[in-house]
Amino acid sequence: MSDLYNVVLKYTLQNSIKFKGNPNPKAIMGKILGENPDLRKKAGDVSKTINTVIDEIKNLSLEEQQQKLKELAPELLNNAPVQRKKKELQLKNAEQNKVVMRFAPNPSGPLHLGHARAVVLNDYFKEKYNGKLILRLEDTDPKRVLPEAYDMIKEDMEWLGVKIDETVIQSDRLPIYYEYGTKLIEMGKAYVCNCDSDEFRELRAKGIPCKCRDNEINVNLDLWEKMLNNEINNVVVRLKTDIQHKNPSIRDFPIFRIETTPHPRTGTKYHVYPLMNLSVCIDDYLLGLTHVLRGKDHIVNTEKQKYIYNYFNWNMPEYIHYGILKIDGPILSTSKMHQGIKEGEYSGWDDPRFGTLRALKRRGIKPEAIYKSMVDIGVKQSDVKYSWENLHAINKDIIDKDARRFFFVECPKKLIISGVDNTVLNLRMHPSREDLGTRELIFNGNIYVSEKDNIEQGKMYRLMELYNIVIEKVENNVIYGKYHSDDFKIAKENKAKIIHWIPIEGAIPTTVINTNGEEIKGYSEKDFSVVNVDDFVQFERFGFVRVDKKEKENNNIVCYYTHN
Repeated sequence: MSDLYNVVLKYTLQNSIKFKGNPNPKAIMGKILGENPDLRKKAGDVSKTINTVIDEIKNLSLEEQQQKLKELAPELLNNAPVQRKKKELQLKNAEQNKVVMRFAPNPSGPLHLGHARAVVLNDYFKEKYNGKLILRLEDTDPKRVLPEAYDMIKEDMEWLGVKIDETVIQSDRLPIYYEYGTKLIEMGKAYVCNCDSDEFRELRAKGIPCKCRDNEINVNLDLWEKMLNNEINNVVVRLKTDIQHKNPSIRDFPIFRIETTPHPRTGTKYHVYPLMNLSVCIDDYLLGLTHVLRGKDHIVNTEKQKYIYNYFNWNMPEYIHYGILKIDGPILSTSKMHQGIKEGEYSGWDDPRFGTLRALKRRGIKPEAIYKSMVDIGVKQSDVKYSWENLHAINKDIIDKDARRFFFVECPKKLIISGVDNTVLNLRMHPSREDLGTRELIFNGNIYVSEKDNIEQGKMYRLMELYNIVIEKVENNVIYGKYHSDDFKIAKENKAKIIHWIPIEGAIPTTVINTNGEEIKGYSEKDFSVVNVDDFVQFERFGFVRVDKKEKENNNIVCYYTHN
């Protein structure tokens, strides 16, 4: 091996181990050129060698990579997986056995990745302090309720491994909110307002009270009674705050409104509904919440709710506001998902284009991986971009040890090779687990290769686990080649691309659905038939997939793409 190859190999192995099997070519290049400035003139050769080495080690387990680096450069192995001790998450003013947390979603659909942060962190602290976790379903806006979501949310939490100690549904608690609404009016801290919304908005912007603010308490109580009896419309109940508060949205904000849309659970029994800042405040107090985790977009709501706490002389829970979690890629809008499902654009709540927990589950993301990724993010006040790379690395650690290896050829083309004898290959199902057995590939010169390998006439290629061939011609969409040699060194010298393949005989039709919902058609080797639904496998040089279904009528196996 050349000196350059050895240099590239050791730094590539170090980088791959550090990032749990996901080497970063740019980082490797920077490391090599930074510590070997004499190689800068050969940057092109370094880059090509990096790509070659990454391709060579891709199918090695982390244990095998560590062993190889130990033999080559043990001094790098000690520094390869840089582990930083993470500060353990804490709750301010938390006491063992006394912490009460809540997760409070709107039942408009199943949980998605954005919800997972709140679910996981609430559960984490509940377990840490041996406390209590309440699931509170905030369904006081009938227009935003999906009936099946009540059960879906509980199922999603169970899948995540989160145990609920108590479930509270706000639509069951309307009389409680009415009781406290009445008290606020009796205290002179709230009033019924029938002002035009645009008119009130203009007055509020100027810090001027509306005409309803000075109504007598008995007048407000009478109007409130008429609201509850469905005798008046187009009114709201407002909480009296500082009418000249520096933030106009806090000035006399509404706490009750009329909504005539029938509720999925209570029908037309109620038509006066509390707004979030009232119902949340009352429930947090009555349910004994000690700590509330919420996004920093709720900071203004926390300030609004302080008025209610102060009016009733209640102690506020500890409110912890964390930064926004920016999630690129999947669809997270529940309304957009629901509309698309109804219109047939998406297959269901587990469509791979979605960021729902159900979609991630179908793709093959394990709940433990999601849980750990959210704990790693923690409760930082700064905004943070969600790292799919981190999630995939954690998930790979979980599934890799059990995932059997197979060849899968997408966009298959026939390749007929002359000058060869029939060969039977027995390959291990897993590079580091003999107990998972072997698989058999019977090579007779007629194979499938992928169109994506861009095989060209006159070029040499290395068939993975086999030998070197040279392409003679491409005719009628069939590729013809001939045997050249066995030695891998010859392939390296000729810069031959390594390609995987499967025998045509016994090939199993296989469909992989990717994260864009697209179907990738191809064939897998005959022994892929041993897999069961929900198995995780690694298609070599393609990625990890989860087996979704085995179709008996056409012998097709459908898989969902997980990640590299």
